[in-house]
Amino acid sequence: MPGHAPTAPGAAVAPAARWRALGTYVHLATGDGRRLDEARRVAESVLAEVDRTCSRFRDSDLTRANARPGRWTEVDPLLVSAVGVAVEAAASTGGLVDPCLGRTLVRIGYDADLRVVQQRRPPFAGRAAEPTTDRWREIRTDPEGALRVPAGCALDLGATAKAWAADLVAAGVVHAIGGHVLVSLGGDVRIDGPDDPGDGPAPAWTVRVTERPDDPGPAEVVAIDGGGLATSSTLVRRWRTRDGERHHLVDPRTGRPADEHWRTVTATGPTCVAANVATTAALVLGPAAVPWLDDHGVSARLVGREGSVSRTGSWPAPADAPTTDVRRT
Repeated sequence: MPGHAPTAPGAAVAPAARWRALGTYVHLATGDGRRLDEARRVAESVLAEVDRTCSRFRDSDLTRANARPGRWTEVDPLLVSAVGVAVEAAASTGGLVDPCLGRTLVRIGYDADLRVVQQRRPPFAGRAAEPTTDRWREIRTDPEGALRVPAGCALDLGATAKAWAADLVAAGVVHAIGGHVLVSLGGDVRIDGPDDPGDGPAPAWTVRVTERPDDPGPAEVVAIDGGGLATSSTLVRRWRTRDGERHHLVDPRTGRPADEHWRTVTATGPTCVAANVATTAALVLGPAAVPWLDDHGVSARLVGREGSVSRTGSWPAPADAPTTDVRRT
């Protein structure tokens, strides 16, 4: 997970709150600092509901549904919405972003909270790879509150749920207090605010893009006034097994951690989910990521295995850094 450190509309530092939820940090900033406490209460309520329904590591609605593969399970409609977002992500990427990776992640050792996995002694032994291609097509949902996980599968919403939660928080805060808001969940950023021209132009928030949370080293700073910004990386969620080091971004076509042709991808999108889906797909695609991003009109920044930086679309290049032209001719 990356660290995106936002600053205020304009040059000043925005009023902000910071705490932990969903296993990561939450950074919430509002254009009107007088209503920050109210905004935080809204955000905490939304995130608590997402955790209660969507977590793979606690007694959640998702855990109960995963324990009953092939059968309908009554769940909170919020989980149905989260699964719907995950299925849409799978459909839009041809299965590159796949919610049916729950059992695969357990096979490679990601079967508990990351801190538990990283501290395990002796390291996890691991098991044979198991591709999951197209099993997501068998997921069934009832919007009234029921879910059927495909037989032989377990769902993991890690590729979309955090970004979706950022979108939910931003929309909830804007609905509750109005004004403009930025929320970052472990680097998955969503900026939202009123569409009414009478409220004035949307502020441009500057965001410091890094590969690791709270990384004090060199970074690019970009300005965005709406939509989503997300980063996927293989650098942070890593652990040792008896067969070597593993990371959490799995290629559904092989059932193994994706080859690290790119170690980090950052992208923009109309929502945080859209941005995050693009970054995950790009890491899975490896060398084929650039034409895929171009075909989908995604502006992105890609960091190669050895640290080289490439850009697609209209991603801004720093004025003091050489650029790599990754557009196709």
